[in-house]
Amino acid sequence: MRRPVRHVLLGAFAAAALSALGAGVWVVATPSPARTAEETLPTPPEPPRLADGPEAQRCLALLGLDAEAAHAFAEAWKEQGGGEGAQHCRALSILALGQPMRAAEMLEALAARSQAGHAARAAVFAQAAQAFLMAGESNRAFGATTLALTLTPEDADLLIDRAVALGTLGRYREAIEDLDRALGRDPDRAEALVFRAASWRHLDRRQEAARDIERALALAPDNPEAFLERGILRQLGGDAEGAREDWERAIALAPDTPTADLAVQNLALNEAGPQRR
Repeated sequence: MRRPVRHVLLGAFAAAALSALGAGVWVVATPSPARTAEETLPTPPEPPRLADGPEAQRCLALLGLDAEAAHAFAEAWKEQGGGEGAQHCRALSILALGQPMRAAEMLEALAARSQAGHAARAAVFAQAAQAFLMAGESNRAFGATTLALTLTPEDADLLIDRAVALGTLGRYREAIEDLDRALGRDPDRAEALVFRAASWRHLDRRQEAARDIERALALAPDNPEAFLERGILRQLGGDAEGAREDWERAIALAPDTPTADLAVQNLALNEAGPQRR
């Protein structure tokens, strides 16, 4: 997957607080998008990149092994005239060291001034957007993905990224528009279907949400976020046992993840009964 951070945010998007009228509201806690760097470091994009060569390969390889070593390497490479490649790896190392806001601003500025091609610049804007989301800056994430889409407007990944930002801002109709476009380009993207299902649910369009979730599970039978979302839909429909089964399945598929954390919260509420909802 090109952008692993999206999976961290998927649980938050899919299981954001449910809105309903009257008593008996089923409330699901929404975690902050900010996570530890080890959980959410976006991998550098595959070619095109801002730079290539042995230094770039070495620096990017270090990111997955030792963020401090990657940062030191990038600093030295920068001093030796490493240019945009060194700046890019330095920003990603800062992200890996747990400073998403600083990294996001560096990545955004680098993408804006880069002399690389459109695809490479769009990829860096996308990384900036994910870092902004990790820092809880959804408006700036939306701005970064919009800039990326001006460079590569047909990119389904970017459309999904922007939909994530829109969803965290509560702009569900606009998120659906981007997801419609993404699915028009790639109809078999299960994650896009899960995002769209969550958006439909927030708009109280449960039939459309259920349709998208079933399609997502047909495409990706072991997608934990799809089970998380279907559990919410089943709970809303009065099927507490079905919801429990789906949330337990989500935990089994993705233990020790934000998705599992949300499923555990929902199971606790499920066990508590209507008086605790």
